[in-house]
Amino acid sequence: MAPYKKTQFKDAAFRRYLYVVFVTGLGVFLLLFLLKSNSTSDVVTTSQSHDAVDDVVFSKGEKLNLPKQNELSISLAQRNQLPARNLDLYPNLPKDHITIVLYVHNRPQYLKVVIQSLSQVVGIGETLLVVSHDGYFEEMNSIIDGIKFCQVKQIFFPYSPHLFPNSFPGVSPGDCKEKDDPTKMHCTGNPDQYGNHRSPKIVSLKHHWWWMMNTVWDGLKETRQHQGHILFIEEDHFIFPNAYRNLQILVELKPLKCPHCYAANLAPSNVKSRGENWDMLAAERMGNIGYTFNRTVWRNIHKKANQFCLFDEYNWDITMWATVYPSFGSPVYSLRGPRSSAVHFGKCGLHQGQDERGACIDNRVVDIEVGEIDKVPNIKQEWSVHVYKHQAGYQAGFKGWGGWGDKRDHQLCLAFASMYLLGDSPSSSKSD
Repeated sequence: MAPYKKTQFKDAAFRRYLYVVFVTGLGVFLLLFLLKSNSTSDVVTTSQSHDAVDDVVFSKGEKLNLPKQNELSISLAQRNQLPARNLDLYPNLPKDHITIVLYVHNRPQYLKVVIQSLSQVVGIGETLLVVSHDGYFEEMNSIIDGIKFCQVKQIFFPYSPHLFPNSFPGVSPGDCKEKDDPTKMHCTGNPDQYGNHRSPKIVSLKHHWWWMMNTVWDGLKETRQHQGHILFIEEDHFIFPNAYRNLQILVELKPLKCPHCYAANLAPSNVKSRGENWDMLAAERMGNIGYTFNRTVWRNIHKKANQFCLFDEYNWDITMWATVYPSFGSPVYSLRGPRSSAVHFGKCGLHQGQDERGACIDNRVVDIEVGEIDKVPNIKQEWSVHVYKHQAGYQAGFKGWGGWGDKRDHQLCLAFASMYLLGDSPSSSKSD
Protein backbone atom coordinates (compact mmCIF):
# COMPACT_ATOMS: atom_id res chain seq x y z
CA MET A 1 0.00 0.00 0.00
CA ALA A 2 2.91 2.38 0.66
CA PRO A 3 3.88 2.83 -3.07
CA TYR A 4 0.21 3.42 -3.94
CA LYS A 5 -0.15 6.11 -1.26
CA LYS A 6 3.08 7.74 -2.42
CA THR A 7 1.74 7.84 -5.98
CA GLN A 8 -1.51 9.34 -4.71
CA PHE A 9 0.44 12.06 -2.87
CA LYS A 10 2.50 12.90 -5.98
CA ASP A 11 -0.66 13.07 -8.15
CA ALA A 12 -2.39 15.36 -5.65
CA ALA A 13 0.67 17.62 -5.47
CA PHE A 14 0.86 17.77 -9.25
CA ARG A 15 -2.84 18.67 -9.48
CA ARG A 16 -2.34 21.44 -6.92
CA TYR A 17 0.61 22.73 -8.96
CA LEU A 18 -1.49 22.78 -12.14
CA TYR A 19 -4.25 24.61 -10.25
CA VAL A 20 -1.83 27.28 -9.01
CA VAL A 21 -0.38 27.72 -12.52
CA PHE A 22 -3.88 28.01 -13.98
CA VAL A 23 -5.05 30.57 -11.42
CA THR A 24 -1.84 32.60 -11.80
CA GLY A 25 -2.13 32.61 -15.58
CA LEU A 26 -5.78 33.60 -15.39
CA GLY A 27 -4.86 36.46 -13.05
CA VAL A 28 -2.16 37.73 -15.40
CA PHE A 29 -4.56 37.52 -18.35
CA LEU A 30 -7.23 39.49 -16.48
CA LEU A 31 -4.68 42.09 -15.41
CA LEU A 32 -3.49 42.61 -18.99
CA PHE A 33 -7.09 42.82 -20.16
CA LEU A 34 -7.91 45.47 -17.57
CA LEU A 35 -4.83 47.48 -18.44
CA LYS A 36 -5.74 47.39 -22.10
CA SER A 37 -9.30 48.43 -21.32
CA ASN A 38 -8.06 51.28 -19.15
CA SER A 39 -5.88 52.57 -21.99
CA THR A 40 -9.04 53.08 -24.04
CA SER A 41 -10.99 54.77 -21.27
CA ASP A 42 -12.27 58.33 -21.38
CA VAL A 43 -8.97 59.54 -19.95
CA VAL A 44 -6.27 60.38 -22.46
CA THR A 45 -3.24 58.10 -22.43
CA THR A 46 -0.29 59.65 -24.22
CA SER A 47 2.48 57.50 -25.60
CA GLN A 48 5.88 58.53 -24.30
CA SER A 49 7.73 57.25 -27.31
CA HIS A 50 9.63 59.74 -29.42
CA ASP A 51 8.20 58.64 -32.75
CA ALA A 52 7.04 61.22 -35.25
CA VAL A 53 3.58 61.48 -33.67
CA ASP A 54 2.21 60.32 -30.33
CA ASP A 55 -1.01 58.33 -30.63
CA VAL A 56 -3.70 59.05 -28.06
CA VAL A 57 -6.42 56.42 -27.84
CA PHE A 58 -9.98 57.20 -26.81
CA SER A 59 -13.02 55.27 -25.66
CA LYS A 60 -14.35 54.54 -29.12
CA GLY A 61 -11.08 53.16 -30.38
CA GLU A 62 -10.32 56.24 -32.44
CA LYS A 63 -6.82 57.67 -32.53
CA LEU A 64 -5.91 61.31 -32.19
CA ASN A 65 -2.66 62.63 -33.60
CA LEU A 66 -0.84 65.18 -31.50
CA PRO A 67 2.62 66.64 -32.09
CA LYS A 68 5.61 64.66 -30.92
CA GLN A 69 6.28 65.33 -27.25
CA ASN A 70 9.81 65.87 -25.99
CA GLU A 71 10.91 65.02 -22.45
CA LEU A 72 9.95 68.40 -21.00
CA SER A 73 6.50 68.28 -22.56
CA ILE A 74 5.93 64.77 -21.24
CA SER A 75 7.09 65.73 -17.74
CA LEU A 76 4.70 68.69 -17.67
CA ALA A 77 1.81 66.49 -18.78
CA GLN A 78 2.66 64.15 -15.91
CA ARG A 79 2.78 67.05 -13.44
CA ASN A 80 -0.76 67.93 -14.48
CA GLN A 81 -1.89 64.72 -12.77
CA LEU A 82 -0.51 65.74 -9.36
CA PRO A 83 -3.11 66.52 -6.68
CA ALA A 84 -3.93 70.03 -5.55
CA ARG A 85 -1.79 71.52 -2.79
CA ASN A 86 -2.87 72.87 0.61
CA LEU A 87 -5.38 70.09 1.12
CA ASP A 88 -4.18 69.89 4.72
CA LEU A 89 -5.09 73.55 5.25
CA TYR A 90 -8.40 73.43 3.36
CA PRO A 91 -9.55 69.79 3.39
CA ASN A 92 -13.18 70.42 2.46
CA LEU A 93 -14.75 72.77 -0.05
CA PRO A 94 -18.43 73.81 -0.02
CA LYS A 95 -20.45 71.82 -2.53
CA ASP A 96 -21.56 74.99 -4.31
CA HIS A 97 -18.10 76.59 -4.50
CA ILE A 98 -17.08 78.47 -7.64
CA THR A 99 -13.75 77.18 -8.93
CA ILE A 100 -11.32 79.91 -10.06
CA VAL A 101 -9.03 79.39 -13.06
CA LEU A 102 -6.09 81.75 -13.58
CA TYR A 103 -4.70 81.83 -17.14
CA VAL A 104 -1.04 82.95 -17.11
CA HIS A 105 1.91 83.31 -19.46
CA ASN A 106 5.31 84.70 -18.48
CA ARG A 107 4.79 88.03 -16.77
CA PRO A 108 5.91 87.46 -13.16
CA GLN A 109 5.51 91.11 -12.16
CA TYR A 110 1.87 90.92 -13.19
CA LEU A 111 1.35 87.55 -11.54
CA LYS A 112 2.57 88.86 -8.18
CA VAL A 113 -0.10 91.56 -8.32
CA VAL A 114 -3.01 89.26 -9.10
CA ILE A 115 -1.91 86.72 -6.47
CA GLN A 116 -1.65 89.44 -3.85
CA SER A 117 -5.14 90.67 -4.76
CA LEU A 118 -6.55 87.14 -4.60
CA SER A 119 -5.08 86.67 -1.13
CA GLN A 120 -7.35 89.50 0.08
CA VAL A 121 -10.55 88.13 -1.46
CA VAL A 122 -13.19 87.27 1.14
CA GLY A 123 -14.06 83.58 0.87
CA ILE A 124 -11.00 82.62 -1.18
CA GLY A 125 -10.29 79.74 1.21
CA GLU A 126 -13.61 78.17 0.21
CA THR A 127 -12.56 77.39 -3.34
CA LEU A 128 -9.98 75.74 -5.59
CA LEU A 129 -7.60 77.92 -7.60
CA VAL A 130 -6.36 76.30 -10.82
CA VAL A 131 -3.39 78.07 -12.42
CA SER A 132 -2.89 77.27 -16.09
CA HIS A 133 0.67 78.02 -17.29
CA ASP A 134 1.65 78.54 -20.92
CA GLY A 135 4.46 76.00 -20.73
CA TYR A 136 7.01 76.28 -17.93
CA PHE A 137 8.84 79.27 -16.44
CA GLU A 138 10.62 78.81 -13.12
CA GLU A 139 9.83 82.24 -11.67
CA MET A 140 6.14 81.88 -12.47
CA ASN A 141 6.14 78.44 -10.89
CA SER A 142 7.84 79.65 -7.71
CA ILE A 143 5.28 82.44 -7.24
CA ILE A 144 2.45 79.92 -7.30
CA ASP A 145 4.37 77.61 -4.97
CA GLY A 146 4.12 80.33 -2.31
CA ILE A 147 0.31 80.37 -2.21
CA LYS A 148 -1.14 79.35 1.16
CA PHE A 149 -4.54 81.04 1.12
CA CYS A 150 -6.54 78.31 -0.66
CA GLN A 151 -6.35 74.97 -2.42
CA VAL A 152 -4.23 75.43 -5.53
CA LYS A 153 -3.49 73.22 -8.50
CA GLN A 154 -1.08 74.02 -11.29
CA ILE A 155 -1.47 72.76 -14.83
CA PHE A 156 1.06 73.29 -17.59
CA PHE A 157 0.22 73.57 -21.28
CA PRO A 158 2.41 70.74 -22.62
CA TYR A 159 2.15 71.89 -26.24
CA SER A 160 3.26 75.48 -25.72
CA PRO A 161 5.44 76.50 -28.70
CA HIS A 162 8.36 77.57 -26.50
CA LEU A 163 8.71 73.94 -25.37
CA PHE A 164 9.40 72.91 -28.98
CA PRO A 165 12.37 74.96 -30.26
CA ASN A 166 12.90 72.80 -33.34
CA SER A 167 9.53 71.37 -34.25
CA PHE A 168 5.85 72.22 -34.51
CA PRO A 169 4.08 73.79 -32.66
CA GLY A 170 7.32 75.74 -32.25
CA VAL A 171 9.47 76.73 -35.21
CA SER A 172 10.19 73.81 -37.52
CA PRO A 173 13.10 73.72 -39.97
CA GLY A 174 11.80 74.80 -43.33
CA ASP A 175 8.86 76.80 -41.97
CA CYS A 176 7.80 79.81 -44.01
CA LYS A 177 8.33 83.18 -42.34
CA GLU A 178 6.45 86.44 -42.57
CA LYS A 179 5.28 86.79 -46.19
CA ASP A 180 7.35 83.99 -47.77
CA ASP A 181 5.92 82.41 -50.90
CA PRO A 182 5.83 78.63 -50.14
CA THR A 183 6.24 77.79 -53.84
CA LYS A 184 9.27 80.00 -54.42
CA MET A 185 10.92 79.44 -51.04
CA HIS A 186 10.09 75.73 -50.86
CA CYS A 187 8.98 76.23 -47.26
CA THR A 188 6.15 74.82 -45.18
CA GLY A 189 3.10 76.77 -44.04
CA ASN A 190 -0.19 78.36 -44.97
CA PRO A 191 -0.41 82.15 -44.83
CA ASP A 192 -3.29 83.95 -43.16
CA GLN A 193 -5.75 86.13 -45.07
CA TYR A 194 -3.20 88.96 -45.10
CA GLY A 195 -0.37 86.84 -46.51
CA ASN A 196 1.49 86.41 -43.21
CA HIS A 197 2.76 83.07 -41.97
CA ARG A 198 2.33 81.81 -38.40
CA SER A 199 4.24 83.18 -35.44
CA PRO A 200 4.50 80.55 -32.67
CA LYS A 201 4.44 83.20 -29.92
CA ILE A 202 1.23 84.62 -31.30
CA VAL A 203 -0.67 81.39 -31.91
CA SER A 204 0.15 80.20 -28.39
CA LEU A 205 -2.47 82.63 -27.04
CA LYS A 206 -5.36 80.82 -28.66
CA HIS A 207 -3.94 77.32 -28.32
CA HIS A 208 -3.32 77.70 -24.58
CA TRP A 209 -6.78 79.10 -23.86
CA TRP A 210 -8.55 76.35 -25.83
CA TRP A 211 -6.41 73.59 -24.30
CA MET A 212 -7.08 75.04 -20.83
CA MET A 213 -10.83 75.13 -21.37
CA ASN A 214 -10.99 71.54 -22.58
CA THR A 215 -8.69 70.36 -19.81
CA VAL A 216 -10.47 72.17 -16.97
CA TRP A 217 -13.98 71.19 -17.99
CA ASP A 218 -13.34 67.66 -19.25
CA GLY A 219 -9.86 66.50 -18.24
CA LEU A 220 -8.91 67.31 -14.65
CA LYS A 221 -10.21 64.96 -12.00
CA GLU A 222 -10.70 67.95 -9.70
CA THR A 223 -13.04 69.77 -12.10
CA ARG A 224 -14.40 67.41 -14.74
CA GLN A 225 -17.35 66.49 -12.51
CA HIS A 226 -17.85 70.04 -11.21
CA GLN A 227 -21.48 70.98 -11.77
CA GLY A 228 -21.27 74.60 -10.68
CA HIS A 229 -19.78 77.69 -12.24
CA ILE A 230 -16.10 78.29 -12.98
CA LEU A 231 -14.57 81.76 -12.91
CA PHE A 232 -11.81 82.62 -15.40
CA ILE A 233 -9.30 85.40 -14.78
CA GLU A 234 -5.88 86.34 -16.15
CA GLU A 235 -2.53 87.46 -14.79
CA ASP A 236 -3.22 91.15 -15.49
CA HIS A 237 -6.55 91.27 -13.64
CA PHE A 238 -6.74 92.88 -10.21
CA ILE A 239 -9.43 91.17 -8.12
CA PHE A 240 -11.24 93.15 -5.43
CA PRO A 241 -11.90 91.72 -1.94
CA ASN A 242 -15.67 91.43 -2.57
CA ALA A 243 -15.33 89.61 -5.91
CA TYR A 244 -16.12 86.09 -4.73
CA ARG A 245 -19.11 87.09 -2.59
CA ASN A 246 -20.49 89.29 -5.37
CA LEU A 247 -20.07 86.45 -7.84
CA GLN A 248 -21.96 84.06 -5.58
CA ILE A 249 -24.85 86.53 -5.51
CA LEU A 250 -24.80 86.96 -9.30
CA VAL A 251 -24.82 83.20 -9.88
CA GLU A 252 -27.79 82.88 -7.54
CA LEU A 253 -29.68 85.75 -9.19
CA LYS A 254 -28.93 84.83 -12.80
CA PRO A 255 -31.74 82.26 -13.30
CA LEU A 256 -34.19 84.56 -11.53
CA LYS A 257 -33.26 87.96 -12.89
CA CYS A 258 -31.76 87.08 -16.27
CA PRO A 259 -32.69 83.53 -17.35
CA HIS A 260 -31.49 84.31 -20.89
CA CYS A 261 -28.00 85.19 -19.60
CA TYR A 262 -25.25 82.70 -20.36
CA ALA A 263 -22.72 83.95 -17.81
CA ALA A 264 -21.86 86.36 -15.02
CA ASN A 265 -19.04 88.92 -15.11
CA LEU A 266 -17.03 90.72 -12.46
CA ALA A 267 -16.46 93.73 -14.72
CA PRO A 268 -18.05 95.57 -17.66
CA SER A 269 -17.20 94.45 -21.17
CA ASN A 270 -15.63 97.89 -21.68
CA VAL A 271 -12.28 97.37 -19.93
CA LYS A 272 -11.94 101.12 -19.30
CA SER A 273 -15.18 101.28 -17.32
CA ARG A 274 -15.54 100.70 -13.59
CA GLY A 275 -19.33 100.47 -13.90
CA GLU A 276 -22.33 102.76 -13.69
CA ASN A 277 -22.56 102.91 -9.88
CA TRP A 278 -26.35 102.85 -10.00
CA ASP A 279 -28.78 100.66 -8.05
CA MET A 280 -29.39 98.20 -10.87
CA LEU A 281 -27.87 95.08 -12.40
CA ALA A 282 -26.63 95.06 -15.98
CA ALA A 283 -26.93 92.44 -18.72
CA GLU A 284 -24.55 92.98 -21.60
CA ARG A 285 -22.22 91.20 -24.02
CA MET A 286 -19.87 88.82 -22.25
CA GLY A 287 -16.62 90.48 -21.26
CA ASN A 288 -13.16 88.96 -20.94
CA ILE A 289 -12.43 90.09 -17.38
CA GLY A 290 -13.69 87.79 -14.64
CA TYR A 291 -16.23 85.79 -16.66
CA THR A 292 -17.94 82.74 -15.22
CA PHE A 293 -20.28 80.11 -16.68
CA ASN A 294 -21.32 76.53 -16.07
CA ARG A 295 -20.91 73.20 -17.81
CA THR A 296 -23.97 73.51 -20.02
CA VAL A 297 -22.64 76.75 -21.48
CA TRP A 298 -19.27 75.05 -21.97
CA ARG A 299 -21.05 72.35 -23.98
CA ASN A 300 -22.47 75.05 -26.22
CA ILE A 301 -18.97 76.44 -26.72
CA HIS A 302 -17.33 73.05 -27.20
CA LYS A 303 -19.64 72.00 -30.00
CA LYS A 304 -18.56 75.12 -31.91
CA ALA A 305 -14.98 73.85 -32.11
CA ASN A 306 -14.91 74.21 -35.90
CA GLN A 307 -15.91 77.85 -35.72
CA PHE A 308 -13.30 78.51 -33.05
CA CYS A 309 -10.45 76.58 -34.61
CA LEU A 310 -10.86 77.60 -38.25
CA PHE A 311 -11.47 81.34 -37.83
CA ASP A 312 -8.45 83.40 -38.93
CA GLU A 313 -7.94 85.30 -35.66
CA TYR A 314 -5.18 84.66 -33.13
CA ASN A 315 -7.03 86.16 -30.14
CA TRP A 316 -9.34 83.75 -28.36
CA ASP A 317 -11.72 86.46 -27.13
CA ILE A 318 -12.16 88.14 -30.51
CA THR A 319 -12.74 84.69 -32.01
CA MET A 320 -15.52 84.10 -29.48
CA TRP A 321 -17.16 87.48 -30.12
CA ALA A 322 -16.90 87.37 -33.91
CA THR A 323 -17.83 83.78 -34.69
CA VAL A 324 -18.65 81.50 -31.74
CA TYR A 325 -21.19 83.57 -29.80
CA PRO A 326 -23.04 84.72 -32.94
CA SER A 327 -23.45 81.07 -33.93
CA PHE A 328 -25.55 80.43 -30.80
CA GLY A 329 -28.53 82.01 -32.55
CA SER A 330 -29.41 84.49 -29.79
CA PRO A 331 -27.60 87.32 -27.97
CA VAL A 332 -25.04 86.06 -25.46
CA TYR A 333 -25.68 88.17 -22.38
CA SER A 334 -23.73 88.18 -19.15
CA LEU A 335 -25.07 89.46 -15.82
CA ARG A 336 -22.96 91.82 -13.69
CA GLY A 337 -23.18 94.36 -10.94
CA PRO A 338 -23.02 98.15 -11.38
CA ARG A 339 -19.51 98.40 -9.93
CA SER A 340 -16.46 96.38 -11.01
CA SER A 341 -15.09 93.67 -8.75
CA ALA A 342 -12.12 93.17 -11.08
CA VAL A 343 -10.10 95.49 -13.31
CA HIS A 344 -7.51 95.11 -16.04
CA PHE A 345 -4.22 96.75 -15.08
CA GLY A 346 -1.81 95.62 -17.82
CA LYS A 347 -0.17 98.37 -19.84
CA CYS A 348 1.52 96.26 -22.52
CA GLY A 349 1.20 93.12 -24.55
CA LEU A 350 1.41 89.50 -23.58
CA HIS A 351 5.10 88.97 -24.35
CA GLN A 352 6.28 92.08 -22.52
CA GLY A 353 6.47 92.79 -18.80
CA GLN A 354 8.69 89.77 -18.15
CA ASP A 355 11.28 91.56 -16.04
CA GLU A 356 11.62 94.44 -13.61
CA ARG A 357 12.69 96.95 -16.26
CA GLY A 358 9.90 96.12 -18.69
CA ALA A 359 7.14 95.32 -16.25
CA CYS A 360 4.73 97.92 -17.70
CA ILE A 361 3.69 98.85 -14.16
CA ASP A 362 4.39 102.35 -12.86
CA ASN A 363 7.29 102.07 -10.40
CA ARG A 364 6.47 98.35 -10.25
CA VAL A 365 3.34 99.25 -8.24
CA VAL A 366 -0.28 98.94 -9.35
CA ASP A 367 -2.18 102.01 -8.19
CA ILE A 368 -5.75 100.76 -7.94
CA GLU A 369 -8.01 102.36 -5.38
CA VAL A 370 -9.87 99.86 -3.21
CA GLY A 371 -12.65 101.58 -1.29
CA GLU A 372 -14.71 100.26 1.60
CA ILE A 373 -17.50 99.50 -0.86
CA ASP A 374 -15.11 97.11 -2.67
CA LYS A 375 -14.51 95.08 0.48
CA VAL A 376 -18.09 93.94 1.07
CA PRO A 377 -20.82 92.54 -1.19
CA ASN A 378 -22.46 95.48 -2.96
CA ILE A 379 -25.13 93.77 -5.06
CA LYS A 380 -28.76 93.79 -3.90
CA GLN A 381 -31.21 91.01 -4.68
CA GLU A 382 -34.10 93.43 -5.16
CA TRP A 383 -32.43 95.30 -8.01
CA SER A 384 -33.87 95.13 -11.50
CA VAL A 385 -31.81 94.43 -14.62
CA HIS A 386 -30.90 96.91 -17.33
CA VAL A 387 -30.23 95.16 -20.65
CA TYR A 388 -27.68 96.71 -23.00
CA LYS A 389 -28.56 96.05 -26.64
CA HIS A 390 -26.61 96.79 -29.81
CA GLN A 391 -23.30 97.38 -28.04
CA ALA A 392 -20.18 98.37 -29.92
CA GLY A 393 -17.35 95.90 -30.29
CA TYR A 394 -16.40 92.86 -32.34
CA GLN A 395 -19.47 91.34 -33.97
CA ALA A 396 -20.46 88.70 -36.49
CA GLY A 397 -19.05 89.65 -39.87
CA PHE A 398 -15.66 90.78 -38.57
CA LYS A 399 -13.15 88.84 -40.64
CA GLY A 400 -10.40 88.65 -38.01
CA TRP A 401 -6.94 90.14 -37.57
CA GLY A 402 -5.29 87.03 -38.98
CA GLY A 403 -2.29 85.23 -37.54
CA TRP A 404 -4.19 81.94 -37.66
CA GLY A 405 -3.98 80.67 -41.22
CA ASP A 406 -1.75 77.61 -40.89
CA LYS A 407 -3.65 74.35 -41.25
CA ARG A 408 -1.37 72.73 -38.68
CA ASP A 409 -2.72 75.13 -36.08
CA HIS A 410 -6.28 74.38 -37.15
CA GLN A 411 -5.67 70.65 -36.77
CA LEU A 412 -3.98 70.99 -33.39
CA CYS A 413 -6.80 73.16 -32.10
CA LEU A 414 -9.39 70.59 -33.22
CA ALA A 415 -7.32 67.85 -31.60
CA PHE A 416 -7.53 69.66 -28.25
CA ALA A 417 -11.31 69.68 -28.61
CA SER A 418 -11.28 65.88 -28.91
CA MET A 419 -8.76 65.06 -26.16
CA TYR A 420 -11.33 64.04 -23.58
CA LEU A 421 -14.61 63.72 -25.46
CA LEU A 422 -15.48 61.98 -28.70
CA GLY A 423 -18.94 61.79 -30.12
CA ASP A 424 -20.12 64.38 -27.63
CA SER A 425 -23.61 65.71 -28.27
CA PRO A 426 -23.95 68.60 -25.86
CA SER A 427 -27.27 70.19 -25.11
CA SER A 428 -27.95 73.48 -26.81
CA SER A 429 -29.94 74.81 -23.87
CA LYS A 430 -28.63 77.23 -21.29
CA SER A 431 -28.40 76.20 -17.64
CA ASP A 432 -29.04 78.27 -14.55
